[in-house]
Amino acid sequence: MSRLPRLRSSSPDRPHFPPTTTMAGPSMASSSSGMTTTTTNSLKRKAATQENIAPDHPRKLPAIAEADTNQPLRPSKFAPNANTAASRLGKGPPPLTKPRAPALATSTSTNAVRRTTRATSAPPKTAPVRPPARPTSRTTTRPGASAANDERFDSIQQQIAKIEAARAADAARLDAELAQERAKRSDLQASHEALSRELTNAKTQELAQRQELFIASDELNNLRQRHEREISEMQADLRRKDRELRELNEDLRMYQSDLERERETVKSLKATIAQQATAQLSLTAQLGALQAEKAAVQAEFDRTCGSKADLALQLERAQKRIADLEREAREGESVRRKLHNMVQELKGNIRVFVRVRPVLRSDILSAMLNVSGNSAGAITDGTGSPDPEEEARLREEAMARMVFPDKMDHREIVLSSSSESATGQERKDEWQFTFDRVFEPHSTQAEVFEEISQLAQSCTDGYNVCVFAYGQTGSGKSFTMEGGASETTAGMIPRAVEQVFRVADELKSKGWQYKMEGQFLEIYNETINDLLGKGEFDKKKHEIKHDPKTGRTTVTDVNVVPLASATQVRTLLALAQGRRTVAATLMNERSSRSHSVFTLRIRGENALTGETCEGSLNLVDLAGSERLEKSGAAGDRERLKETQNINKSLSALGDVIAALGEKGEGKGDKHIPYRNSKLTYLLQNSLSGNSKTLMFLNLSPLATHLHESLCSLRFATKVNNTTIGTARKHTKHIA
Repeated sequence: MSRLPRLRSSSPDRPHFPPTTTMAGPSMASSSSGMTTTTTNSLKRKAATQENIAPDHPRKLPAIAEADTNQPLRPSKFAPNANTAASRLGKGPPPLTKPRAPALATSTSTNAVRRTTRATSAPPKTAPVRPPARPTSRTTTRPGASAANDERFDSIQQQIAKIEAARAADAARLDAELAQERAKRSDLQASHEALSRELTNAKTQELAQRQELFIASDELNNLRQRHEREISEMQADLRRKDRELRELNEDLRMYQSDLERERETVKSLKATIAQQATAQLSLTAQLGALQAEKAAVQAEFDRTCGSKADLALQLERAQKRIADLEREAREGESVRRKLHNMVQELKGNIRVFVRVRPVLRSDILSAMLNVSGNSAGAITDGTGSPDPEEEARLREEAMARMVFPDKMDHREIVLSSSSESATGQERKDEWQFTFDRVFEPHSTQAEVFEEISQLAQSCTDGYNVCVFAYGQTGSGKSFTMEGGASETTAGMIPRAVEQVFRVADELKSKGWQYKMEGQFLEIYNETINDLLGKGEFDKKKHEIKHDPKTGRTTVTDVNVVPLASATQVRTLLALAQGRRTVAATLMNERSSRSHSVFTLRIRGENALTGETCEGSLNLVDLAGSERLEKSGAAGDRERLKETQNINKSLSALGDVIAALGEKGEGKGDKHIPYRNSKLTYLLQNSLSGNSKTLMFLNLSPLATHLHESLCSLRFATKVNNTTIGTARKHTKHIA
């Protein structure tokens, strides 16, 4: 509570005393002075007590303002004090203002009154009336005025006494109220502390309860999740059990249906058994009759088995005799061939194989044109097929008369023709030729290669092997050497390479390791071209070099490809066929205009024996010999030049063969013209006795080509009779 204000001593109802110059007695002055001093001291002590108490204990006066403070006070002679008390009790503390005392006659009485009025209640709301200013000059009073002043003074003293009593009562009442307020305050503090403790305990309990609530919430969530999982598992289990129940119901229905069927089957079986029981009686009777028949048949069978055993023994003896005779015949044939090969090697001759190609449909086109234009159009346009009988007849007419009388060794071929002489008589001519092997038109590529497979294998033993095809244009040389795209039509070159790789793999178990490399050349217009070169056309100048010590022939600046498999050789052959020079003539739609030479070099080493060998396989496809008037090349300058160069190189080959034949007959040191042609110079080692050489003579079966076929056969006979010496094996041992 705020500090109690001091009360103003002036009041509007308080009388104003005019200033007088009345002289008071000494006794009255002293008594007045003492009373004033006592009152002032008591008021000071009370104010000090209130000032000491007020800051610590706030003062509450709820009961003071019970009466109506707005009612006016009744006039009395103690109005100033009453108004002050009423104002203090009814309206609360007034603003802190310094009270002003009324003007008194003497300074002592004025001070006493001023000190007395400091402890009174607050003045009323009306502004105090200032006392009139003291006169500066003293005036003389009359004796009657002094008596009035004394009376007034006495009344003032009485008022002061009443005021002091009232103030004392107020002070006592205020002390009681302050004591009550202190007690209330202590109670409030005690209750505040208790409430604080209770609040703290309540907060602690609330935190604990919240924590317990969180824990309970987590447990509830866990229980809810577990419950949901259990529900989902139970639902899945329920669905599974429902599915199993449906399956069991379905199985039950199936079993019931099966049971019904089985019952029906049992019923039918019972009926069948009843029928079978009846039939069994009849069958038993039949069985007795059959057993009697069986006994008779068994006796006959025993007699037959005895005769069969005798016949089987006789058959076994006959088959054994036949097998022995066949083995002796094969051994005799093998010995005969080996002896023949030995004789040929001792003689040093070039072996010659003759192959006659079959008649093609294109060969009989001219005959078909003479018979019927429609049939010819059917063949040329592909819109139909000729009559088989007519085609067979024309094929027979188109063929030359060729006979192969030697059905055992297949070494002979006989040609015949009939013509009318100048006298009109029929003249018959017949020519018979014998070679190492003659293949008829129906011979396959596999049968042809079987005869030269051992020759191709010789290159793995260290020999130089040369196989070249000779014949007129269109006689089948390229087909024999290179063949077709399928396995059955593969030519001598891919088959020989496959044979070499197969033998090399078989010899690995004996310690041999082989390295192979190949090259493919062509001789076109006396110029060597590399068919495996990188460019479209080979413009390099190649030279042929022979090594007299090793018998090896090399060509400079050619692409030599290492070979790892036979498949790689097929790829090289396809590449070379695309680059080889061919052209169409009247005798062949795809005539080779150059000589092709495929060389396979083989080098082997045996780590177990320390032996090495080096061989080569030369497979040559010669261009066909042709006549200018029949090939139609006379009108084309380029074809004319090609034909002239082809015939020149083949003539040079004939000259070399002739010179070798004369040398073999013992006519001295005959010069061999190998350098007359690039072809003969390239084949020098193959023709001079350093190689095993085989010539394939390809013949056309047509009667129109009979003259060229006779020329080729005569040349082949000359080649077959030429002695070139025995081939040598190129091997050496490593120290």
